[in-house]
Amino acid sequence: MNPVQRCNLWLGRIPHSLVALLGRFAIAAVFWQSGQTKIEGLAIDLVAGEFQLGWPRMRPLAVILFRDEYRLPLLPPELAATLAALAEHLFPTLLLLGLATRLSALALLVMTAVIQLLVYPGAYPTHGVWATVLLLLMARGAGVVSLDHWLARRRSGG
Repeated sequence: MNPVQRCNLWLGRIPHSLVALLGRFAIAAVFWQSGQTKIEGLAIDLVAGEFQLGWPRMRPLAVILFRDEYRLPLLPPELAATLAALAEHLFPTLLLLGLATRLSALALLVMTAVIQLLVYPGAYPTHGVWATVLLLLMARGAGVVSLDHWLARRRSGG
């Protein structure tokens, strides 16, 4: 076996569960941090160790951004900002837990597509990375370190 084959064999042993766990954490952080910029009264940053527990309220600046910069069609800026903040907190939380992973990844992929197509079309390199991680999670699932895996094992009796 030549060195390239040996290397490919070794790299092929990287477990999907490790890749999925890292992907879930990384993409959840991207969307969670974005959601945190839209609200006040609740601030949770596990990495920085920042915790401010309280009832979240929409930041006035978030609505202004949706009205003046993002300008999404069909939705009033107040509703769009609220839905975005909700999605950016709910789906990353589910991803971190590995619960409804494929559905959560799909929801964030749709959100990524909207951002790419309607808000920041020039940010395709960043959005492409997000889409790749989300597609991997949709196609392969959350891996063994997840509530999805635990629930599937309970349902199957194993």
